[in-house]
Amino acid sequence: MIKPNDHIAAMASYALADLTAPGGKTLISLAQNESAVPPSPRAIAAAQDTLASSRLYPDPDWTELCQAIAQVHALPPQQILCGAGSMELIGCLVRCYCGPDNRVLSSEYGYAFFRTAALAVGAAYDAAAESDFTLSVDALLSVVRPETRIVFVANPGNPTGTRVARSEILRLRGGLPDKILLVIDEAYGEFADRPGEATFDLVGAGNTVVLRTLSKAYGLAGSRVGWGLFPPAVAAEVRKVLNPNNISVASQAAATAALQDQDYMRAVCSKTAAQRDSFAAHMRALDLTVPASFTNFLLIAFADSSAALRADHFLRSEGILMRSMAGYGLANCLRATIGSEADMELAANQLTLWHTKEKLQ
Repeated sequence: MIKPNDHIAAMASYALADLTAPGGKTLISLAQNESAVPPSPRAIAAAQDTLASSRLYPDPDWTELCQAIAQVHALPPQQILCGAGSMELIGCLVRCYCGPDNRVLSSEYGYAFFRTAALAVGAAYDAAAESDFTLSVDALLSVVRPETRIVFVANPGNPTGTRVARSEILRLRGGLPDKILLVIDEAYGEFADRPGEATFDLVGAGNTVVLRTLSKAYGLAGSRVGWGLFPPAVAAEVRKVLNPNNISVASQAAATAALQDQDYMRAVCSKTAAQRDSFAAHMRALDLTVPASFTNFLLIAFADSSAALRADHFLRSEGILMRSMAGYGLANCLRATIGSEADMELAANQLTLWHTKEKLQ
């Protein structure tokens, strides 16, 4: 039998959510950080209009999509690359700049795919401690080694939902050697955007990349569209390993139309934030720890890992699926995506019932 490369054989598969619901129960998935509402009607219509041309390959340069991104964010379109979700861009960056003699660095609870991408090329992966579920610039800088080639920062973070200010990102970039590539993953950026906090200008120095996606605020997770602003020299290398024609005709059309409907996206973010904050208040009233979130999900910390497991089993018995964070070293936590108002009310009621039963035992 043919054997895989040793470093691939040693890897664990990337863990996805368990979406198995008990028989007879309606599945309510709060496990994958998907949007609670469909994408903009304009995006749906645009995708439908492309179906007759499905015999043709998609635009390999994503021309209209890049123009739409550039217009929304006031960016140079020639420095934008698009991927099948930001995951493709993360993987390509690591393939371009890292190998068995290099190291990739992120924070303690950084997005798990950062580690997967590093291990896939045989690179070592380091994680710097976080403070109160928030990345620490000082900790990151203290873990940098001569072999470190890329530092990944998810801001806001996943699975914590927390964010750091632009001033901290600037301090991190200033403290890193110029030869290290800083990759700022802003997958949830639309939920956290505020005046004066953008980081796209850091790309101009040539050693920083900023990534975003249309999977979250735009509700296009199934279309697989991510993008990033790259220094020209980095973009030239990444293009060599990107899959050609990587984003379908329908997905490009949907993403372009979604970006052109900013009012709809902002309304989604506003509604999601209101439901998130209401659910967080309910959880805190149950004496559960919930860090402030700037995303479409919440991290819920229980008293210990067994309490989190009992809560998870209780919710699953009712068909409500949250995401266990044991794989992140947070076995006492569940992550709850913000779903519809009805789903969040049901989840809150079920956790209240669980909490009451726990107190009686």
